[in-house]
Amino acid sequence: MDLDWLKDFLALAEQKTFSRAAEARSVTQPAFSRRIRALEDWVGTPLFARGPQGAVLTPAGLAFQPAAQDMMRSLERARRDAREVGARDTATLSIAATHALSFTFFPNWIRGLMHHQTLGTLNLISDSMEACEAIMLAGEVHFLLCHHHPDARTRFEAERFPSLSLGDDLLVPLCAPTLDGGPTWSLPGTPEAPLPYLRYSQASGLGRIIAAFPDREPAHSATALTSHLAAALMTMARNGHGIAWLPQTLAAEDQARGRLVRAGPDRFDIPIDIRLFRSLDCRNDAADRLWDDLTEARA
Repeated sequence: MDLDWLKDFLALAEQKTFSRAAEARSVTQPAFSRRIRALEDWVGTPLFARGPQGAVLTPAGLAFQPAAQDMMRSLERARRDAREVGARDTATLSIAATHALSFTFFPNWIRGLMHHQTLGTLNLISDSMEACEAIMLAGEVHFLLCHHHPDARTRFEAERFPSLSLGDDLLVPLCAPTLDGGPTWSLPGTPEAPLPYLRYSQASGLGRIIAAFPDREPAHSATALTSHLAAALMTMARNGHGIAWLPQTLAAEDQARGRLVRAGPDRFDIPIDIRLFRSLDCRNDAADRLWDDLTEARA
């Protein structure tokens, strides 16, 4: 028996006429009629009564209909199950990461993991914290890599989105140096000479963290630029446009080369965490294996 015969049978039972059923099945009416006759020959009895009003199921057809529906559902289920099993070895891991970490921390971290296990195909989505949260909450990615501080809000419930710390970072106030190597501006500033402040936008996770520490921000400042991109703020700071709180994972090279210098003592620093959140709404074998390995390594 041809699988198309079952599909044709169910289409004719629904559409009631050969012309509409043939159109629904994208086949010519003569070919469609031949396949229905072939099915009836295989079953050994007429399944439809042909008449001026179209095709009506015979008692044999009515008895055959639920079995045909069950067979189609079982075949579709079997196909889905087979595809899932076949995809396990090549499963895609989808990871969202904030911009700053996607090209600083992520490459070395993922390279280290690849030395110890096969991860399959990787899909990295780099965006603002706000955008990464949205796709994580929608169940579109397995993991989210971001900066984190317990005092700064996130939209993740611990029961739905468990997390692991992967490392430490530090937000440091930096600015361009003067000719003698000192800071162009110094915190906390004065009312007479407000500091040009390179500020994170509300979409930025780093901006949320800094907002949780109002005592660290300059008491006297004027916003010179707002962006959710730490790299954009770093470039503006390097070019002498103001002070920015930058993660050391991003700014370490500029500091080492003297292109950026501290704009205040370390009491203005903010220790932060590099954290991996896991979505329990988006899972496959590759994600489960990675999470199990990371959890075991930190046990």
